[in-house]
Amino acid sequence: MLDAAPSKKPLVEVRNLKMHFPIYAGLLRRRVGEVKAVDGVSFDVFEGETLGLVGESGCGKSTCGRALLRLYEVTDGSITIDGVDIAALSNNALREKRPTMQMVFQDPQASLNPRMTVQAIIQEPLDEHTTLSTKEKQQKVYELMDAVGLNRRFAGRYPHAFSGGQRQRIGIARALALNPKFIVCDEPIAALDVSIQAQVVNLLEDLQEQFGLTYLFISHDLSMVRHIATRVAVMYLGKIVELAPREALYAAPLHPYTEALLSAVPEPDPSLEAKVERIILQGDVPSPANPPKGCNFCTRCPKVMDICREVEPATREVRPGHFAACHLHEITSQTAGATAAQREANERQHGE
Repeated sequence: MLDAAPSKKPLVEVRNLKMHFPIYAGLLRRRVGEVKAVDGVSFDVFEGETLGLVGESGCGKSTCGRALLRLYEVTDGSITIDGVDIAALSNNALREKRPTMQMVFQDPQASLNPRMTVQAIIQEPLDEHTTLSTKEKQQKVYELMDAVGLNRRFAGRYPHAFSGGQRQRIGIARALALNPKFIVCDEPIAALDVSIQAQVVNLLEDLQEQFGLTYLFISHDLSMVRHIATRVAVMYLGKIVELAPREALYAAPLHPYTEALLSAVPEPDPSLEAKVERIILQGDVPSPANPPKGCNFCTRCPKVMDICREVEPATREVRPGHFAACHLHEITSQTAGATAAQREANERQHGE
């Protein structure tokens, strides 16, 4: 899943990333299997862009985001950020690399230490990774609070005194403290009121422009992803099934799962809502500990074929910059190739 923006170079390159968690059972706690939370994922994130990562709950989005920053030890694959494969770094080397990559967590209440003031929370990365003086650190904290729209007078308050949206702003300020290049936003608006969500997303966009940031924006809210993302990757049961520029994906999805996801997005106009055809998927998502043979989506796909239950589909570039992992497009391209070959043969025959 490569270049969709040739003018820019990839800041993040992920190749065949796997995150498998062991399952132990019995008195002797023997390993009896593994949960394949992320199973062979590959994509690039280009400098200055926002890559949206979407999918239903349990598909492996958040695990993928955390693995990218090596908050988990990676099972297999490579994660190259700013030219360095962080999956292979020692702990000391990884610590030196940490300022380049940061994370904004889903639940602002759980990700902030309730016993620390706002000043201490935002200053903690500066204490760990810089040699600034106390006065310089305080000035930096004030500048970060200004950047995210928090009053400097609140620096001595504790997280419980703030609303959900304000807490998320504190988390964003902490993530910005070390001037990172790449930020993973793990469903940063999921725990917030709808009225606050747009404010936080607009803030993230403003900060991206101001500081030249690159985002991986993880969410299940497709309408919000459409607003903020440059390109969108769709994930199902540990695999990326489609990746495309935002408008191309929303206008003409190529994978049946993406079609089903987009059909579920509410339409605010009642006259248009009446015309929307909902695609209702049958059955439940299979267990990542025991995924189906062949295509992961074959047990629920409305367009399933015999080959889907036997052979895992390869990811193909069906249109320029638009990738999909689906046998439907393999058959389409083979048919197109056969038609072209037949046309050539006919032309040669008539020429003779």
